[in-house]
Amino acid sequence: MVVGKFQLYHYDPSLTAGVIATACFGIATAVHAIFFFARRTWYFTPFMIGGIFETIGYLGRILSSRETPDWTTGPYIMQTLLLLLAPALFAASIYMILGRIIVLTDGDSRSIIRGRWITRIFVIGDVVSFFAQSAGGGILAQADSKEKQDMGNNIIIGGLMIQIVFFALFILVSAIFHVRMLRRPTSRAVEANEPWQHFLVVLYIANFLILVRSVFRVVEFAQGTDGVLQADEYWLYIFDGLLMLLVMVLFLFYHPSRIISKATRVSSAEGRLMEDMGEMESRRRYTRLDRTTRGGYEG
Repeated sequence: MVVGKFQLYHYDPSLTAGVIATACFGIATAVHAIFFFARRTWYFTPFMIGGIFETIGYLGRILSSRETPDWTTGPYIMQTLLLLLAPALFAASIYMILGRIIVLTDGDSRSIIRGRWITRIFVIGDVVSFFAQSAGGGILAQADSKEKQDMGNNIIIGGLMIQIVFFALFILVSAIFHVRMLRRPTSRAVEANEPWQHFLVVLYIANFLILVRSVFRVVEFAQGTDGVLQADEYWLYIFDGLLMLLVMVLFLFYHPSRIISKATRVSSAEGRLMEDMGEMESRRRYTRLDRTTRGGYEG
């Protein structure tokens, strides 16, 4: 179908591919939901929403495949926006994991950004990217002319470039922290039983996968509807769907609750220990003061 002068698809969406993708993301999201509620990993909420976006987005492609060639804008808008925005939600949770690893290892002195600030800084960048892509995707999904289509493409490219810049900075911050910890590990990092170094490698892999996907999307929108990447459907499934599914599966095998929940318990235990030490010190001071006072009266 052509809306105004804008053709929704330049190929016939595959029903089989849509069903397989929807099933894969649906299963992965369901398993993540089990971990989410069983282990109370509320900080992983953006990741969960991202999985739901992916599932519903590919459901939109199923609906479009059944409308060929008279596509309607509803399913097209559904798949365009949700598949575009889901990786930004994955990224938000990934940023939070690094901050918690730094807290777990008492590694603020080894990071160029303090652990508690990493989440704030990079999530802000992710939010800006998210809204820019949302705005561009909204314009593109309802475009009825070449001018609006180009405007939507350019805004999306801007949002994706913001995402890529923050990804690159995040990888740099992660690598500097990792190298410094290897050279001069903190005492808590040495004593920790949690496999925090393995999870840093997991973050590298996940970031690389999302980065490749974002670069693909930039090239896709830069080429426009006349480009080879929008002429065939399989590019989307290879460089977007498959890569994002790998990210979800990766965090099933290396779920952050394996170290984050322990980090929380360590922080709580240390807090209680500090309170106990403070109480003991207060008692000692009171005892010394009481003895001094009684000695003065006896004299």
